[in-house]
Amino acid sequence: MTDVPADPKDAARADRVRADGRIDTWRHPGWVRITHWINVIAVVVLLMSGLNILMAHPALYWGVRSTFADPWLQIPTLPGWMMLPQVRDLAQARHWHFLFAWIFVANGLAYLTLGVLLRWLAQRLWPTPSDLRGFGTTVAEHVRLHFPNDERARTYNVLQKLTYLAMILVVLPMMLLTGLSMSPGFNAIGGLLLELLGGRQSARTLHFISAGLIVGFVVVHVGLVIWTGPANNMRSMITGWYAIRSGRAPDQGGPR
Repeated sequence: MTDVPADPKDAARADRVRADGRIDTWRHPGWVRITHWINVIAVVVLLMSGLNILMAHPALYWGVRSTFADPWLQIPTLPGWMMLPQVRDLAQARHWHFLFAWIFVANGLAYLTLGVLLRWLAQRLWPTPSDLRGFGTTVAEHVRLHFPNDERARTYNVLQKLTYLAMILVVLPMMLLTGLSMSPGFNAIGGLLLELLGGRQSARTLHFISAGLIVGFVVVHVGLVIWTGPANNMRSMITGWYAIRSGRAPDQGGPR
């Protein structure tokens, strides 16, 4: 997901010319790839187990209590294949959800810690003034589904940077805080959080909205990975290497 220009001090990771004339550039260090794939597994389990939990009472409300009348949102019945386990089992779904929630949190903390210590977030994700000035152009390129596959593909564009930062700094923390606020064990030592969120039902609704934003991000992300070249994108997330065209080429694909 994150693209890294080759480090000229590290010959093993220097650009290498391919037989087809493209250039292999080093994109993803090992810790980024590992945390990425752990996230993939954790998010899938969390979403599927979360849907099973939601089906125990498929309605959302605001405030402290659910009245079972006039919900803010009524959720339709979902097929079993979308849930974990694939039958209605609230207890098992909670076990899966809580286990992978902590895996997700530990993995996220590892990513953030390494990202800060290695200046990954500052160098790769934080938008520069030049990025922000080109915001309109980047939006227009995305609307036309035109993405760079040349030297410009070495770095994130401003939309990617802002989207990843929003997920890392806003959506995922909201998901964590709302989830913790509904935990009876956490309420016993920190019930104030539930009050700040407006009550248990508000926290549950905000948790669902956070999950929906994550699903939206995943759908767009996977769609763009496929559009811009699934083989090249998957290769970069498995081996760390991504192929770009030398010079300025027509916009076709770019880093996702």
